[in-house]
Amino acid sequence: MKFGMRTPSPKRSFKARTTGKWKRQAKKALIPGYGKKGMGWIRNPRKAAYNKIYRKTTFSIWDLFK
Repeated sequence: MKFGMRTPSPKRSFKARTTGKWKRQAKKALIPGYGKKGMGWIRNPRKAAYNKIYRKTTFSIWDLFK
């Protein structure tokens, strides 16, 4: 498990910012439960637990400027 600052990834950051609204709307229409809060715990509880701990123990470089 990582502690401290997350390594910035420009590639992932760009992908996250450019994923279109239409793509999310299509997935929401086709996949039941897509984008609903708490679905990670139902689909993959082990990964959801890891992500929850990871988010609490690490921070982004951008969090320093807030």
